[in-house]
Amino acid sequence: MSRPQAAGRLPALAQPVAAPLTRAAIFMVATLNPGLENRATLRSFCGDLAALVRAVEFRDLGAGLSCVMGFGSDAWDRLFGSPRPAELHPFGEIRAGTRHAVATPGDLLFHIRAKRMDLCFELATQLMARLGDAVSPVDEVHGFRYFDERDLLGFVDGTENPRGQAVTDAVLIGDEDAAFAAGTYVIVQKYLHDLGAWNALSTEAQERIIGRTKLSDIELDDSVKPTSAHNALTTIVENGTEVKILRDNMPFGRAGHGEFGTYFIGYSRSPRTIEQMLENMFVGRPPGNYDRLLDFSRAVTGSLFFVPAATFLENVTADQANEAPPGIADSAPAGSEPSPSIQSVREGSLGIGSLKGDPRHE
Repeated sequence: MSRPQAAGRLPALAQPVAAPLTRAAIFMVATLNPGLENRATLRSFCGDLAALVRAVEFRDLGAGLSCVMGFGSDAWDRLFGSPRPAELHPFGEIRAGTRHAVATPGDLLFHIRAKRMDLCFELATQLMARLGDAVSPVDEVHGFRYFDERDLLGFVDGTENPRGQAVTDAVLIGDEDAAFAAGTYVIVQKYLHDLGAWNALSTEAQERIIGRTKLSDIELDDSVKPTSAHNALTTIVENGTEVKILRDNMPFGRAGHGEFGTYFIGYSRSPRTIEQMLENMFVGRPPGNYDRLLDFSRAVTGSLFFVPAATFLENVTADQANEAPPGIADSAPAGSEPSPSIQSVREGSLGIGSLKGDPRHE
């Protein structure tokens, strides 16, 4: 994927944000440790990422290994300074009654995908070995394909993803922030669900909450679909046109600990689209008409990252990290402890959007 730049410039090459989800994925979030040497290590790593992926990919060229790297707002300032992406900012938590979209630490995101988990694991291992003590891991989730693109709630996850040229239009930055063309924004959240309570509902009740039929994955007619249905609240329309995002959600879990969930990851040309979806879900549209799926789930992480073009990463050098960007204090990352999601609670997955229907995600 590429996004044309201004006349006289070569187009910027995007990172593989639209790569196939396939059967396995690893999501890793880390914080950048303080110190000039750690900034230099990470900047040097940016230019090495593509070579590391190629080295692991070569073991099975048909497995579709890919990796996307994103940066949080604070990390961007510490690493690169100005200019900065126009809409990059920390993830904003949302509180509404008992519903809470938490904001958790995150300077770096790695989204690794392949048809084989061993390739994902090998790449994750090599990435962390290369970064060493420059970063501290915050969260790591190993996702898997569940039957025919189902989440652990039993519903198909991903039907309405954009396809073809619509992916580029929905995801990649263009002339609105030309210095960062071919970049994108990504929001990640880890959701855990009370799977026992969910399974106690009738199929019809579940379908009204999701807004689609469970077996056939057909959207409910507006005459019977509640306005609080998940797919109704996560549909964003501007000027009469639906604004799409690209979701690459995956189920995960630990059966022995009663942990069942979905890792939500959404790419968008502007983070405002996903932020509006979350506002609709947690607060309601109108306020109070919230997503009833949240009666069975809770978000235990939440972070926003900017994914620069692959061209940007290849041009980063280590020596520019010798001085901190003006006005940026190189302090220890706050709250770098692992997220509180590792609890023995009997919970399940959140089907935020889905992947089915796009041939690249099969």
